[in-house]
Amino acid sequence: MKRNNVTLDDIKRKLIELKGKQINLQNNRGRNKIEKYNGCVENIYPAVFTFKADKIYKTFSYSDVLCGVVKIDNL
Repeated sequence: MKRNNVTLDDIKRKLIELKGKQINLQNNRGRNKIEKYNGCVENIYPAVFTFKADKIYKTFSYSDVLCGVVKIDNL
């Protein structure tokens, strides 16, 4: 199995491009607890990004995306 050589900087650049656009985000919380959201990337910070869906604000780290805990459709 071949792995993609994606770095945290690559993920951060792609999220900067998606800032303010509607995306689908899937958060795997473990033990078959999967949360699905439709919203937009609100802010980009050095270590984390904020996501807004309706009236819900969530904060995720770039390593969550790299490890596959958080999956973004447009990424």
